[in-house]
Amino acid sequence: MKLDILAFGAHPDDVELGCSATLAKEISLGKKVGIIDLTLGELGTRGSATIRKQEADKAAEILGVSIRENLGFADGFFVNDKEHQLAIIKIIRKYQPEIVLCNAVDDRHIDHPKASKLVSNACFLSGLLKIETMLDGVQQEKWRPPKVYHYIQWKNIEPDFVVDVTNFMDKKKEAVLAYSSQFYNPKSNEPETPITSKNFIDSIIYRAQDLGRIVGVEYAEGYTVERYVAVNDLGKLL
Repeated sequence: MKLDILAFGAHPDDVELGCSATLAKEISLGKKVGIIDLTLGELGTRGSATIRKQEADKAAEILGVSIRENLGFADGFFVNDKEHQLAIIKIIRKYQPEIVLCNAVDDRHIDHPKASKLVSNACFLSGLLKIETMLDGVQQEKWRPPKVYHYIQWKNIEPDFVVDVTNFMDKKKEAVLAYSSQFYNPKSNEPETPITSKNFIDSIIYRAQDLGRIVGVEYAEGYTVERYVAVNDLGKLL
């Protein structure tokens, strides 16, 4: 299956927090979208890998993505090496996305910038003919995604562009809250973390509102780029 957009996250819930309103909007426009989680999030303070998998499946259903896969890398300890690059190259060649979305280039959690660089490197390497990969006994064709963008996570990184997601924030919040083990729950007896406060959940909305305010819409999600963004028509800019 060829996908229009493939979104990668170091952990289940990264994609939901970073870019799920954009994905919901693109899906509403008829685009085929997939999510790849690199780890099971097994080192998370709350919940468990099993619970996170169930939550990820629920979030995928809410968003209506075409596929969601987990590569089973070691949470906290995966590295940017040949083994991990090849695993991602196989996925990129399998789905041949036109656009790849990946973790923030700089962030509080060490896995986020690691995943950002790992996926970016794999996107480039996937386009090299002499790197051979096999899927189900068949040699894969090379594929380099034309566009690679990085969503914004914990840190308030200045975006290079934003996407108007005004009508899709409810869907984003629903997908995020599918991870009930991870976020604000006043009845929980599990330890508090930086993402379990009500303020963190509220920040999902007020960050999108602030980015939207700046460009004259109600809500927006921001991205950084690896090369200049080009447009064919100045009239298409908001």
